[in-house]
Amino acid sequence: MADLPFTLDQLRILRAIASEGSFKKAADSLYVTQPAVSLQIQNLEKQLSVSLFDRGGRKAQLTEAGHLLLSYCDRILSQCQEACRALEDLHNLRGGSLIVGASQTTGTYLMPRMIGLFRQKYPDVAVQLQVHSTRRTGWSVANGQIDLAIIGGELPSELNELLQVVPYGVDELALVLPTKHPLARLPELTKEDLYRLGFVCLDAQSTTRKMVDQLLARSGLELTRLKIEMELNSFEAIKNAVQSGLGAAFLPVVSIERELASGTVHRPQVSDLMVRRQLKLITHPARYCSRAAEAFRREVLPVFASADSPLRRSAPPAAQPPAVEKAAAGA
Repeated sequence: MADLPFTLDQLRILRAIASEGSFKKAADSLYVTQPAVSLQIQNLEKQLSVSLFDRGGRKAQLTEAGHLLLSYCDRILSQCQEACRALEDLHNLRGGSLIVGASQTTGTYLMPRMIGLFRQKYPDVAVQLQVHSTRRTGWSVANGQIDLAIIGGELPSELNELLQVVPYGVDELALVLPTKHPLARLPELTKEDLYRLGFVCLDAQSTTRKMVDQLLARSGLELTRLKIEMELNSFEAIKNAVQSGLGAAFLPVVSIERELASGTVHRPQVSDLMVRRQLKLITHPARYCSRAAEAFRREVLPVFASADSPLRRSAPPAAQPPAVEKAAAGA
């Protein structure tokens, strides 16, 4: 067979430039010099007899040929990574790696508990958690960059056909009030009561805020009647604001378990209001599943899954200790 007109290093450099947007940033990310990056791309273009980048602008823009090669580049490098991980599996679970993904809320509050349980069982496996938007996480699973992920948002339609999507749990939002708020003394609130509250929310431009607004609207709340008095950049900041008496908020139940247990925030009952969404496990059935990923799916995921999840029903009894607190809200 004739020699290939490119090397894996050249493909890695091409992908880095496309991702970083410049030769210099790509060189920094790969810990090499910019002249070395430029030389590799020049040699690659010469070997292929095509131009891969349009050098007329300030930003490194791929040509049509560059985009075509990049689409194969991702697949080639992904297959190389799978081959390396398959070889690592020959050493059983006394090494190797596991890469899991999650959207923001799940990655912040649920996944660390799962990883902690997994590390107790397999301390020699290197575990990496990637927290991104549902869309980016879905594509990372599709491209083989993540072994499995738990998401709460909607996948792009093309990914629904490519990935295996399994119901996993429920992510519920709860209304929380400062403990000394006048309405905290009432046994139950109505939706009309909510329109008299001042709310602390995420920034209106954040993806998570948009998701929260969608869930509230689906539950029957009129968002235009909610009085937003403060916008902050994280659920943790909002939680602290509520505890300081600065307003009410809707927060994921999984994020306020400790505060509810210690009594530093109040969760009132609201009649005819249920704000929740389905959490889903996503995997790529056609890609190699490492032994670490299989162990995580078999021994850890069922512990935190809701009772109606297929993973929970198919789990062996040992994976369902009754004393384990379910991290997924409603689980």
